[in-house]
Amino acid sequence: MPELPEVEVTRRSFAARIADARIRALRLGKPLRWPLGVAPETLVGRTVRDVGRRGKYLLMTLDEGVLLLHLGMSGRLVFGTDLPPAGPHDHMDLVTTRGVLRLHDPRRFGAVVWAPALDAAPAARLLGGLGAEPLEDAFEPRSFHAALRQRHASIKQVLLAGDVVVGVGNIYASEALFEARIRPTVRADRLSLARATRLHDAIRAVLGRALVLGGSTLRDFADATGGTGHFQLEAAVYGRAGQPCPACAAPIRVLRQGQRSTYYCPVCQRS
Repeated sequence: MPELPEVEVTRRSFAARIADARIRALRLGKPLRWPLGVAPETLVGRTVRDVGRRGKYLLMTLDEGVLLLHLGMSGRLVFGTDLPPAGPHDHMDLVTTRGVLRLHDPRRFGAVVWAPALDAAPAARLLGGLGAEPLEDAFEPRSFHAALRQRHASIKQVLLAGDVVVGVGNIYASEALFEARIRPTVRADRLSLARATRLHDAIRAVLGRALVLGGSTLRDFADATGGTGHFQLEAAVYGRAGQPCPACAAPIRVLRQGQRSTYYCPVCQRS
């Protein structure tokens, strides 16, 4: 599933090129997770002002309203001036004066939703429960620790939930917990301020490295220009079950948490 680094890398790969483009047509394929919420033809003639991001949502601000795009489990965006005809898994073509933005999504868990404003329905409902942005200044150790103190689930599950901090997906949660030397199964409310601070710093460091490396491409992720990510090649624990820990050489272990695989070092992450 594309997480914060992949969504941000995607945004950066087309945002400048589509800015100030005028919409010529919006063609939709098979239904996605949620309906568009407006007749597609009503968007013709609108101008794209900019493309932002909140959590894993891309926010395309128009001169009237905003389009929220979500990549779901396996979606990706492609932007170009000479795209081939849409295939069976291409479920949105936003045709503009600067090119076509296409959503390719074989599993159809993605979404394209229009809202009159970010503080209006349905945008307010979709974005309202999201946690702090981990790479922004507002994400700071004490507030992070205070939020963790209210959660009794395991720290790995809390990170994945997205209501304390957004975008720390399965790969990045495993990597950040390893970097902070915290066992994935420890209860979130039992972390001291010092340990929460280490985790806070590790989250920022791991996501920052992932952005530099273009995110992670495990199966089919690519940005809007076709570029793939390389973070997975430098992962310390994720996907390395049975291999030696890069810090202590103990075999990396894997366990299941909430139907997701968690990778960790039993020595470096004792508690």
